[in-house]
Amino acid sequence: MEENKILIFDVWGDYAHFRRFYTTTSPLTFPIPPRTALCGLIGAILGLEKENNQYLKYFSTSQAFIGLKLSEPVKKVRIAENLINTKGNYFTLIKKSGHEPRTQISFEFIKNPKYKIYFYHRDEGIYRQMEKNLKYHKSIYTPCLGLSENIANFKFVGEFKIESQNSDGDFVEINSILPAEKTLSEGGVRFDRDSEYFSVRIPIELNTERIVTKYGDILFERNGKSIKVKTDRPYWKVINDTRENIVFIE
Repeated sequence: MEENKILIFDVWGDYAHFRRFYTTTSPLTFPIPPRTALCGLIGAILGLEKENNQYLKYFSTSQAFIGLKLSEPVKKVRIAENLINTKGNYFTLIKKSGHEPRTQISFEFIKNPKYKIYFYHRDEGIYRQMEKNLKYHKSIYTPCLGLSENIANFKFVGEFKIESQNSDGDFVEINSILPAEKTLSEGGVRFDRDSEYFSVRIPIELNTERIVTKYGDILFERNGKSIKVKTDRPYWKVINDTRENIVFIE
């Protein structure tokens, strides 16, 4: 990063759904928002061009630095939703005996999600516009958590300096989710008996054709607790009252 500063803001909603790409008839959700979903959320607040997914060209891992912390435990529920039955012509379906124009599908949702997001962009114009929109609680497009009906709210926490740190072979507490394969040393996790650890493979980058160009394995604690790790890469200490240690998703 060229400048040791970041924007921090909270995002929350009633429900979230970040569809796993390999599911078909029963849509399942990732337990945490993939980086690609966070790019969409930030792009909506900024008002970056949506046509032909042009906003995605601003969110490569070399330009946009995004970190995530769970502020509430991951809780999943299933809700049945009515969808249009696409097996045949709509008007034919409503006339045929035994065929309904709609079909009911069970969706998996995250209930009462809340996240803390850490953001920096190399483009000073994008960075400052994001700061302005967050400060005045302004978004150009409606921010949502995965699906358009899962409307999100947000609150600006502030702009803070950050300092690069090294663990020097010792365990350090990381408060954000962790890109495991790029962060952890061998045997680098100290597991707490009272914590619940999960690892999930998520999309990291999309091109403007919405083709995933990068995946990554993410480690997180389901209740949002910090994770004690050894890392052979630098991490970042946020210079504020909480003194959080974070790692960006890459």
